[in-house]
Amino acid sequence: MAKSDKNAAIAELTGKFRESGAAVLTEYRGLTVAQLTQLRNDLREHATYAVVKNTLTDRAAAEAGVTAFDGQLVGPSAIAFVTGDPVEAAKKLRDFAKANPLLVIKGGVLDGKPLSAEEITKLASLESREVLLAKLAGAMNASLSQAVYLFAAPLSQTARVVDALRAKVETEGPAAPADEAPAAAADEASTTDVAEGGDEN
Repeated sequence: MAKSDKNAAIAELTGKFRESGAAVLTEYRGLTVAQLTQLRNDLREHATYAVVKNTLTDRAAAEAGVTAFDGQLVGPSAIAFVTGDPVEAAKKLRDFAKANPLLVIKGGVLDGKPLSAEEITKLASLESREVLLAKLAGAMNASLSQAVYLFAAPLSQTARVVDALRAKVETEGPAAPADEAPAAAADEASTTDVAEGGDEN
């Protein structure tokens, strides 16, 4: 490979490392072209899967500040550069490796932190971002519903009290305010005196 081509390949790989939220290193020895194509299709929504040259990838990783693959770039290597959901990408790789044991997951990097093959398997067992968001939304809705119920309960009790008072007023008539009661009694007495011939002065 010409030096200019090598530099271009290194620059492309460096860009992929920097643009990806995660990357998973695999060994694909013994897999057919058809199987690799299937894996690429499986990963398409979440990652790009690229067969790489070890020496060029080692230099590109160094330029991108990735140390997770130090000493692991041996044998036929391919990397899943994850730009989507890393959990879904890990699930796809895990499931493909179960069906095709020739695919070996060697390690990875997530947000700059190295991951072992075991940690990638654990990552694959997590729930996807969409599922977690759906659960969070459900929990928020449940909390809001509970809050609405708690706020509505005192209001409904108040409404029942108001209705009871209204029914009492309709049955017994309005009660005179306490400060007006003596005046009403005095007026009634005055009217009686006049009717009976008393002096209204």
